[in-house]
Amino acid sequence: MPELDAPSTGAPLVALVLFTLVSLGLGFVARWAERGAFLRRYFLGNRSLGPLSVALTAAVMSGGTFLGFPGFVYAFGWVVALWIASYMVAPLTVFGLLGKRVGQLSRRTGAITLPDLLRERFGSPALGVVTSLLIITFLSVNLIPQFKGGAIILKASLPDAWIGGFSGILPGPVADPGYLLGLLIFATTVIAYTAYGGFLAAVWTDVFQSLVMAVGVMILLPLALIACGGLGAATEAGIAQTDVNYAFGPGAGRAFHPIGLAVSFFFMWAITGIGQPSTLVRLMAFKDSKTLRYAILWVTLYNLLIYVPLILIFIAARGILPELTRPDEAMPALVQKLTNPYVSGLIMAAPYGAVMSTISGFLLVISSGLVRDVYQRFLRPTAPEREIAVVGYGATVGVGILAALVATRPPDFLQLVIVFASAGMAAAFLIPAVMACFWRRATGAGAMAAMVAGASAVIGLYAAGIIGRNLFDYDPQIGPGSAIAPLYLLGLDPCVWGLGVSLLAGVVGSLLSAEPDPDRVSLLFDLQPRDAPAPATLELHPELGHPSASPTADPAAP
Repeated sequence: MPELDAPSTGAPLVALVLFTLVSLGLGFVARWAERGAFLRRYFLGNRSLGPLSVALTAAVMSGGTFLGFPGFVYAFGWVVALWIASYMVAPLTVFGLLGKRVGQLSRRTGAITLPDLLRERFGSPALGVVTSLLIITFLSVNLIPQFKGGAIILKASLPDAWIGGFSGILPGPVADPGYLLGLLIFATTVIAYTAYGGFLAAVWTDVFQSLVMAVGVMILLPLALIACGGLGAATEAGIAQTDVNYAFGPGAGRAFHPIGLAVSFFFMWAITGIGQPSTLVRLMAFKDSKTLRYAILWVTLYNLLIYVPLILIFIAARGILPELTRPDEAMPALVQKLTNPYVSGLIMAAPYGAVMSTISGFLLVISSGLVRDVYQRFLRPTAPEREIAVVGYGATVGVGILAALVATRPPDFLQLVIVFASAGMAAAFLIPAVMACFWRRATGAGAMAAMVAGASAVIGLYAAGIIGRNLFDYDPQIGPGSAIAPLYLLGLDPCVWGLGVSLLAGVVGSLLSAEPDPDRVSLLFDLQPRDAPAPATLELHPELGHPSASPTADPAAP
């Protein structure tokens, strides 16, 4: 059965090197283009994003999009199209429901991070701490499959001579030296440009990389359809290699997408995407309401351009690469099979860019939590800007190195790790964010209850699934199947249970606790004069600027 092997020449590496140099160049330019106080420019880009930047940086393309998702299509067939279908309406839910309101609240509170926003909205330092800890935990887990994705891509592009030389300097025998060398090069590159350039570097490279992704997919689509002899032939090949469910669902070899999971993953992609910390931070950084409206259009078209062709491409892959043993390597293996080395390097820049852009965003969210919500708030509240800058750069580099080290022993089916982290973050943060934006009676105690209950429900169901497999040979025969798959209670994914438990806990916790401070609620919900009092955060740190503004002066206002 075919495996992904490194090429004998370094030709594909040329395109990736050029791509990387452009990304690094954008990082350096972004560093010098930034102005203003360090925290606001490094972690929010001075709230200056335009519609294309907001759209392409919030499209959430990642290693899952170009490695994990194609691996699922290759392994389970046409039913995966239903699994991802709700992502087409995600822009409407993400931007349309919370976008404008999050932008308004972040300006009125001066918030730079999600913990900032929830702390000042509810007047609860404890809520800010818990938010920071959960963000750091879930995003750190999510970084691992992203680093794995980047390493897989580089492994497919590195010359044999490089891998052989690297293997010779290792202290002992290694099962996959090509993967480790790819991981080393990739981690060094993405950590360097993110740490140096900050938020704008991540945004500018996101835009560049997103455009390259679209070009790569458009090149690969006709090549794959021609090589497989048509989708009919590819589907028949998939049936012959698995079973009839490859064509008809709910999945090849197992019930990948029965009705319970179909409902669950509508929530997963169309609803819970709102609660991702990296998305909420982007919603704090848009320029004005007009920007948000155009961003909805741009990201909807972009998602359509990416996901539908990927489904067709990797159905076709069954007829081109029969019995591939590592589904996560379907993308680089297909590119190697269909194109000459130089073209393959250009196409592989698409998933490479997706992974780079995702990691840069995650690194900044994690490091902003460590710097803003831990170091500055509890350890050095009066630290000068130069000290904060040094700590910010160090946090970004340190988190990246730790995630890369863990990625030296990555899990199979990287998409499952992404699903776990996404479900956990959504269950933790979506309901508190909605309460903060729209419910005046919501309290800090209610938001805390919602956050802890939602995260606990997801983690508990995953723990039950893992323990059940290890101790009792439990397998529900639904979903993709893996050592890290959850317990699907009543056939539903943990994200649904997490959201339900979070909503119940948030409402009950708010109604049972004392009513919130009316002055704070008025400041954040009612029309305010320009000289309205600033929240405590800005009284301690006046360099961030005054958040209060009348609706006519608020960039997020109509």
